[in-house]
Amino acid sequence: MPSARRNGWKFWSRGFSVVKIFFVCVGKLKESYWREAVAEYVKRLSRFCKAEVRELPERATLKEEAEDILRNCRGYVIALAVEGKGCSSEQFARKIKSLGDKGEEITFVIGSSCGLHGSVKARADELLSFSEMTFPHQMMRVILAEQVYRAFMINAGAEYHK
Repeated sequence: MPSARRNGWKFWSRGFSVVKIFFVCVGKLKESYWREAVAEYVKRLSRFCKAEVRELPERATLKEEAEDILRNCRGYVIALAVEGKGCSSEQFARKIKSLGDKGEEITFVIGSSCGLHGSVKARADELLSFSEMTFPHQMMRVILAEQVYRAFMINAGAEYHK
């Protein structure tokens, strides 16, 4: 996959289309500071890829949420799950680069506070855990968006990551 520079930043593209990253999340961010933080990282990611947040409504059951989630999954799916595999920021950056080099669209899934239905975990190409600790889902969106941005900065050789 060819790499190019846009505004001085390296990004990966397939021909004329930019790599796409989807954040599929169950539930709305009610507090403005969470929304603003996610929006800031999505804006920063625009240097490298097309990033889109898809907020899905919370449903009565995980199975109903799963139907919505699965309809919104595209490409390589990475679901956040406590039983998932952890990795360093550098390993995560290599994964993002590898998928981008193959022209894969990437979907990250964050379920509701009740977790993810088994069908979503089965569909996922990978289960990722950021920690054995429990975090608020609102905060996890910000952490995930920041880590995706950090991955692109690592891959670009920028000084953001220390």
